[in-house]
Amino acid sequence: MTTIVDGTTGVTFPAGGVGNPAGAVVGLTDTQTLTNKSIVASQLTGTQTIPRGTLPTGSVLQVVQASTTATISNTSTSFVTTGFSVTITPSSSSSKILLSLNGGGAQLSANQDFYITIYRGATNLGGGTGTCFEFWHCDTAPLYATHSVKYLDSPATTSATIYTVYFKNSNSGTTYFTNNNANIYFTAMEVSA
Repeated sequence: MTTIVDGTTGVTFPAGGVGNPAGAVVGLTDTQTLTNKSIVASQLTGTQTIPRGTLPTGSVLQVVQASTTATISNTSTSFVTTGFSVTITPSSSSSKILLSLNGGGAQLSANQDFYITIYRGATNLGGGTGTCFEFWHCDTAPLYATHSVKYLDSPATTSATIYTVYFKNSNSGTTYFTNNNANIYFTAMEVSA
């Protein structure tokens, strides 16, 4: 019911009392839902949580990194583990995992080939028993080189996923995954897809 205070030129009040200004947020609960409203960043206080599902495609959701300076050598002509790994648990089965391996190694025998690959569990992501991500050839020993592997994996899981670096030689010479105890870094980044 509308009440007119001053004859034909009075002020009109909505039924139930005084109205709220246009655009006001109203409600009686502690949690309010904002629709078509905006908040200035300086008005936000405390810790804010943004649901991962609302971030745009390509956002980095988490980063896990391992490093080592241990001396890791090998004389095998089949891929063997370096024991160097990272474990990441994707927040979504549609996420991609960007892997990055950086550091330095050495080939101390002439006429040798040095192969590096990455396994997800028991799967060689480099393509199979004879393929890899990184390849060096050493004509004259010693050969010192850097690791520079990048790979975007699609594990399609939300379970903890272990990525491990493997390496091998072309014959019986000694290959060093590490070079003079230099730091080697292995990084896994979850990227929203």
